[in-house]
Amino acid sequence: MAHRPTSRDVAQAAGVSQATVSLVLGDKWRGRVSERTAGLVRDTARELGYRPNLAARHLRLGRTRTALLVVPALTNEFFARVYTGAAGVAAEHGFGVVLYPSPEGVSPARDPFASARAALDGVIASSMAARALAAIRGTGLPLVMLDSDPADPAAAAHVNVDIADGMRQVAAHLLGLGHRRFVHLASAVPSWTFEVRARALREALRAVPGTSLRTVSAPLNADAAREAAERALRSAETLGTGGTGGDATALVCDDDILAAGACKAVRRLGRRVPDDVSVTGFDDLALATAVEPELTTVRLPAERVGEQGMAALLAVLEARDFEAPDLPVTLIPRASTAPPPE
Repeated sequence: MAHRPTSRDVAQAAGVSQATVSLVLGDKWRGRVSERTAGLVRDTARELGYRPNLAARHLRLGRTRTALLVVPALTNEFFARVYTGAAGVAAEHGFGVVLYPSPEGVSPARDPFASARAALDGVIASSMAARALAAIRGTGLPLVMLDSDPADPAAAAHVNVDIADGMRQVAAHLLGLGHRRFVHLASAVPSWTFEVRARALREALRAVPGTSLRTVSAPLNADAAREAAERALRSAETLGTGGTGGDATALVCDDDILAAGACKAVRRLGRRVPDDVSVTGFDDLALATAVEPELTTVRLPAERVGEQGMAALLAVLEARDFEAPDLPVTLIPRASTAPPPE
């Protein structure tokens, strides 16, 4: 029978102590071991084919070694990337992740098992409306919330991206180009992440004299977004430059799907993006570079969100504190934005 590598083998091959191997492979190395050493240990373990003794860790890290990731939709690639990140960290610790959609993040997420408490060790929920998780909260399982209200007391831990800063970057970009008349194409989903986007945009524009902002909402699909954007732009034209949002030159959209619909609306009205109207998105989905012109949008670190979410759940299961700063986001300027027409 082939020799199964042990933690001692990993320690000897890497030139470190067994205690260091335990810290790194148990994800407790931060602040105790350098990143270089942690990487060396992980690489050595991988090369040797080392697998931790799951039975020895079973009582500490849970009974079923399974986490549930609840997302609003399976059709949005953002959540697929969150899952990829969470599953990667879970696999390193002998966990599995079950992906479960709750329609639109609003409809109640039912217990997907006869008894979630018997089938799961914990729940990670991404970008969900608070009321959608009533049944999940009732299971008594540890709950980690992603891209959600940090003030929610029901969650054992939170992982967020700096959504407000993303919208401030959008506003600064458009203001810098010279735009002053804006329409906000907002998501109709009543969740914390979209409330933050709306508030950050209002505050950023309010600080600049001579700006106007009109808000319209639409469900998260391109057809609904196109119809809402058409109505908003027609109404703006009717109001004229003296009205709220009159002759809008910039459409700020809560996500890339809404932005794709907004671009269609501009074209249907016989206008051009970005010559007549600039359009921005949010999320930096693959769609952002598939449309023409390519979208100026905010890139979110989706996989990192999933990784942090799973790390937070593992910390909760081990009765460790977990705190992490909001993950930074990046504005990606592309061809859908330009100075307003003279």
